[in-house]
Amino acid sequence: MRGIDAFLHALRFMTVLPVRSGETLEPNWLTSASRYFPAVGVVVGLASAIVFAIASRYWSGFVPAVLAVAATALLTGALHEDGLADTADGFGGGRSREARLAIMKDSRLGTYGALALAFSVGLRIAALALMTPSYAWAALIAAHAGGRAAATWAMTALPYAGDPAATRISYSEASFDRSGAMTALLITLAAFLPALIKAPSALFAGLILAVLSALTVVALARRRIGGYTGDVLGTVEQSAEVAFLLGLAAGAH
Repeated sequence: MRGIDAFLHALRFMTVLPVRSGETLEPNWLTSASRYFPAVGVVVGLASAIVFAIASRYWSGFVPAVLAVAATALLTGALHEDGLADTADGFGGGRSREARLAIMKDSRLGTYGALALAFSVGLRIAALALMTPSYAWAALIAAHAGGRAAATWAMTALPYAGDPAATRISYSEASFDRSGAMTALLITLAAFLPALIKAPSALFAGLILAVLSALTVVALARRRIGGYTGDVLGTVEQSAEVAFLLGLAAGAH
């Protein structure tokens, strides 16, 4: 699959943008598209940064941060937030692997999911509210790219824990070759560059927290359900994004 088609598949999968690819979906399309998940993060982070910058011309405090976070949810169709809520409900309420997976498939929102969403949205807004517009754009691009890079890594670190026959997406066939790993790494490093230039110590703090957060979710998923699902990937992305923003805010502050 050509690189541009793989990127368009990733963009269509992770956002609500009406993009079209010149190629039809192949059985292993997710494998090719996943290397461009960080690039999708750059697109989402840039859109959020633009909203933050425009809003900052008229308001201060929490309003630009709220609008920036709302913009990302609208652009992605709250895909990752939905995964976070489902995972929190499943891991928090299930007594067995089968029960947890069943709860995660349930579209209803439970107490654990509601709390996870509240903490995720609230912490992102609070972190962004501490940043100036000139720094927030670099932080948003880095955090969104880093969060999706973490989800890409989780796909290679864990086996697929769901039922492959019950999903239209070939999660179980997703694996990275050296070329795919290098592509994802280079895109992620490029996304980190603005934040590195503006505040190297803040980027370092964000990276540490994001890595620890992603590792914690991956370890918990391995213990609770024996691998990952699409919901777990959303949780990895959300946890890494939140941790990244908190670290960047702390370092810059």
